[in-house]
Amino acid sequence: MTMPAPATGARSHLFNDRTLPAYRAAVAAGVDRVTRRVATAGPFSGITPDRLGPEIAAVDLDRPLGETGAALDELEQVYLRDAVYFHHPRYLAHLNCPVVIPALLGEAVLSAVNSSLDTWDQSAGGTLIERRLIDWTADRIGLGPDADGVFTSGGSQSNFQALLLAREQALAATALPRHQALPRLRVLTSRAGHFSVQKSAKMLGLAPDAVIAVETDRGRRMRPAVLARELERCRRAGLPVMAVVATAGTTDFGSIDPLPEIADACARAGARLHVDAAYGCGLLVSRTRRHLLAGIERADSVTVDFHKSFFQPVSSSALLVRDRTVLRHATHHADYLNPARAAEQRIPNQVDKSVQTTRRFDALKLWLTLRVMGADAVGELFDQVVDRAAEAYALLAADPRFEVVTRSQLSTVVFRHLPPAGTDPADADEANLHARRALAASGEGVVAGTKVDGRHHLKFTLLNPETTTADIAHVLDLVAGHAEQYLSDQAAAAGLCRAAG
Repeated sequence: MTMPAPATGARSHLFNDRTLPAYRAAVAAGVDRVTRRVATAGPFSGITPDRLGPEIAAVDLDRPLGETGAALDELEQVYLRDAVYFHHPRYLAHLNCPVVIPALLGEAVLSAVNSSLDTWDQSAGGTLIERRLIDWTADRIGLGPDADGVFTSGGSQSNFQALLLAREQALAATALPRHQALPRLRVLTSRAGHFSVQKSAKMLGLAPDAVIAVETDRGRRMRPAVLARELERCRRAGLPVMAVVATAGTTDFGSIDPLPEIADACARAGARLHVDAAYGCGLLVSRTRRHLLAGIERADSVTVDFHKSFFQPVSSSALLVRDRTVLRHATHHADYLNPARAAEQRIPNQVDKSVQTTRRFDALKLWLTLRVMGADAVGELFDQVVDRAAEAYALLAADPRFEVVTRSQLSTVVFRHLPPAGTDPADADEANLHARRALAASGEGVVAGTKVDGRHHLKFTLLNPETTTADIAHVLDLVAGHAEQYLSDQAAAAGLCRAAG
């Protein structure tokens, strides 16, 4: 057998049968850098944009370094050294999860093969694997035999496409001309719901007041009685409700709207129900908490983010629909890509369902995760982080240095440092903001922030099963220390001012 001649020049960097040794060496070198960094890095270095920006700006992209080792050395300085490492047990901030090894294997394979999931003739088995996973997820939700869906880049895109489908369904059902009907359409969602609902409404050309925020209860869950009143008010005003968006796992509070009651209200009003389960979808594989999603099977569409609670690398999301025919609103046939005759010949082109054309084979990561670990193991990991959040809530509730807002149904905990009695509320807010910034700058932990009733709060988002109660207690001590130091410094400064006056 004749061996292929080694590639030279620019072609030596192409991945093919002649460059396999170089490919193995380069990937191995990259993996080695990552493993060394992960072995020693904290959750964050504390770098600021002002410090890192000049280093990256100084890189001359028109003068290549010429070899992999030098490029990786530079990458250490401009990225790996200061990256935020979600795998670290004291990263407690946003909805970013550590990832499982089978999914990383999938990432390596899909990047090298580089399938594009828009047409069958660009992906073949990739198309069928994605479709199989869509069927599996729809079955876990309980959407029925006519369900379908497609992988997306994330929850925001999934919500956008769900509302696009809802808009087109609503416009098709009205007798008004499109330009007259569009400004009248309304979307009802929880006041604690995701911002992508408002953003999607704007991109879809809806009226500025199209999104109506429904009040929540003390647990930050949509109130079904208020929803019913809003649905009736819209009906009386001649404002078609194109969708009600319920949330199974709000970003700030981890709250799950009462889905059965919301589904009842939608059924009575004839309104389409979308459930944003980007965060709470991990419950689909929980052996102990699946009941928290009761009612989701009645949704017309559902958003899931595997890269939040299935421990997958970004990106890995999907939109599921109860009635596969509504996906036609995302279909456009192009002779060079997916001609109409292909659909007639039952050729499975995923671009017929997606708002994207070129699209990564992200489904492979979930496929390998399920084939290596199994769904129960993923659910066990998610149950562990929910358990840890309950422990964090108990710590905070018992600690007089803090107040905690509400007990999450998932794995978020919203709280704030309590200043001494008589402290100016603005100073208390600044103490909490300072504590968050100082903690990140120290590199010892990362927490998130939000506002509750106009006041600044801090937030744990627990998605790492390796995080312990001791980790949480340590971070709380650090937060309290930073906040108390800030208030002490403010008091000392005020005392100096009074003395000088």
